[in-house]
Amino acid sequence: MLPVDDIRLNFNPASLALLNGVLAFLMFGIALDTRIDDFRRLLRMPMAFAVGIAAQFIALPAITFGLTLLLQPPPSIALGMILVACCPPGNVSNILTHRAGGNVALSVSMTAVSNAIAVVAMPLNFAFWGGLHPTGSKLLTSIALDPVQMFVHILLIIGLPFVLGLLCIRYLPIWTERFKKPLRIISFLALIGFIVAAIAGNWRYFLDYVGLVLVAVILHDALAFGTGWFCAKAARLSDYDSRALSIEVGIRNAGLGLVLIFSFFNGLGGMAVVAGVWGFWDIIAGLILAGWWARKPLRSDGPSSEHSAP
Repeated sequence: MLPVDDIRLNFNPASLALLNGVLAFLMFGIALDTRIDDFRRLLRMPMAFAVGIAAQFIALPAITFGLTLLLQPPPSIALGMILVACCPPGNVSNILTHRAGGNVALSVSMTAVSNAIAVVAMPLNFAFWGGLHPTGSKLLTSIALDPVQMFVHILLIIGLPFVLGLLCIRYLPIWTERFKKPLRIISFLALIGFIVAAIAGNWRYFLDYVGLVLVAVILHDALAFGTGWFCAKAARLSDYDSRALSIEVGIRNAGLGLVLIFSFFNGLGGMAVVAGVWGFWDIIAGLILAGWWARKPLRSDGPSSEHSAP
C-alpha cells in the first residue's frame, strides 16, 4: 500500500467543473435564505457575533493546528484537517440549530456573514497555518500553492453566487420565495451526491486509508463543536446562543474543501480522504448532538442575544 501522501484521487475535469457549479449553486441557495436584516441583526448582538467569528476563523484553525502536532498524522492528512477547519459553515447548521433548540436567527445570520468573510479569510488562514506546519509546509512548497489564485477561485464559487442571490432577493422577491426551498434542497442533495461519487470512484483508496483518518476526524469534529460551545460559555452567552454557536463552528463545508483539494492539490490523498470522511461524519455528529440537546430544556442562564437586542 502506497503512503497516503503519494496517492492522488481521480476526478476528471468535466466532473470537477460540474462540482464547482453545484457548490456555487449551493452558495446561491444560502444567499436566497439571507436578508439584509440578518446582517443588521448581528449588529444588535455584537458579543455573539464577535465570539462566533473569533471561534471560527481564529480559535478553530489554531486548535486544529495543535491537534495535528499532537497526533502527528502524515503531512497530507494534517493539511486536510487544517483546510477543513478553515472552511466556512454549511447551511445544514441552521437546520441542526433548530433541531437543537438553539438561536436559529443567530445561526442563519452567522452562516451568511461567515461565508462572506471566508472569501478572504479562508485562503489567508490556510496559507498561514499550512505554511507554519512543520511537515505540511514542505508539501505545500512542493505543490506551490498560490493563495491569490485560491482567493479568486473561492470568490467565483462563493462570493459571486452569494451576490447574485442577494440581487434576486432584491429584484425578484416573488421568484425567490417560490423557488428558494427546492433550490436549496436540490443543491444540497447534489453536493452529497458528488461527495459520494468522489468516494465511490476512489473506493479502494478510501478503504485503505479511512482507518488512518477516522479517529483524527472524530476528534477534530468533536473539538470543532466544543470550540464553539466553550468560546460562547467563556463569553457568558446564554444556553440558547451557545447551542447555535457550537453547531455553527462544528459544521464545516467539507464540500468546498473537496473542490479546492481537486482543483489545487490534484486530489492529494490524505487531504481528499479527510474531506470526504468529514463530509459524512460531520452531519452524523451534528444530528446526534442536536438530537441530544432537543431532549434537554434550555437553561435560564441569562437572556439570549436575540431577546436582549434592542
